[in-house]
Amino acid sequence: MMDWRELLVSPQTPILHTLEIIDKSARQIALVADENDRLLGTVTDGDIRRGLLKGRALQDPISLIMNSFPTVASPYETRENILALMKIKKIHQIPIVDEDGKIVYVEVLNELLRPTKKDNWVVLMAGGLGTRLHPLTHDCPKPLLPVGNKPLLETILQSFIDQGFHRFYISVKYKAEMIQEHFGDGSNWGISIQYLQEKESLGTAGALSLLPEKPSEPFFVMNGDLLTKVNFEQLLDFHKTYQAQATMCVREYDHQIPYGVVRLDQYRLTSIEEKPTQRFFVNAGIYVLSPDAVENIPHNQYFDMPSLFDHLVKNQQQTIAFPIREYWLDIGRMADFERANMEFAEVFG
Repeated sequence: MMDWRELLVSPQTPILHTLEIIDKSARQIALVADENDRLLGTVTDGDIRRGLLKGRALQDPISLIMNSFPTVASPYETRENILALMKIKKIHQIPIVDEDGKIVYVEVLNELLRPTKKDNWVVLMAGGLGTRLHPLTHDCPKPLLPVGNKPLLETILQSFIDQGFHRFYISVKYKAEMIQEHFGDGSNWGISIQYLQEKESLGTAGALSLLPEKPSEPFFVMNGDLLTKVNFEQLLDFHKTYQAQATMCVREYDHQIPYGVVRLDQYRLTSIEEKPTQRFFVNAGIYVLSPDAVENIPHNQYFDMPSLFDHLVKNQQQTIAFPIREYWLDIGRMADFERANMEFAEVFG
């Protein structure tokens, strides 16, 4: 993936130099930004052509012809919504900016429609007992339970494959041989799969100590009992942009209190709020870790992801959250399993 900083120009950059940047880039766009990477405007080949037709010279500053009100999107926007926005606006590129107007990356129509091959590892945690789904998991590990028309873990795997990822590790313990027999070395899917064999339960982070080597790039860790439509490429770009040691996907969770909540000042009643809704962010079980984060995981000991994040926070390492707006379902209980099967065709069909 091209570094979006190669598309940056200042407002004073000559039109000619901006045209050279556009011609060189496969993204066919230049980003006009201030010294803090805040987006001021965009320039395409069409903007330059229109400027020249109006009498602008190639040495004029690009600020004279840039689009000062470009269509932009939030880092949290879904892939589907971005594609829909491109269709409505009839554009092929959309800058992604944060709440301060700073550029995070650029979405390009061709890249959204045709994923590029990515070498970042994906570690899927599939060693749990699935006790809350008994009796279904008596003879079958939870990741192989059929949801829709295929095993749950296969849908997860395919979601990453569809976005260009091809190097997988699967952590296994309970009925490991069934998972290994089903997925093999990944060649049936055109990918590579290796297995992390847990002798004892190591938790959602402890299994990473079994990796054969330290990753060279940021990598994904995901629980093997989730269904989601998260844009993993967007998540990875978000992690890189903020130079994080660890990124946790979070999901908004609403809890309505079924009573009127009374607030007091000592014995004096100050207000009554009828059945208020409290909003929280909860851990969604999907993470991106930088290679150095692995060094904080004890070898072959139980260690879960919240403990790793706590450790990184206490050591003042950059840890960030990525709110999930897309479909997400944790299949932990029988009701979740039944819901997943009802919704699968509509969401993944």
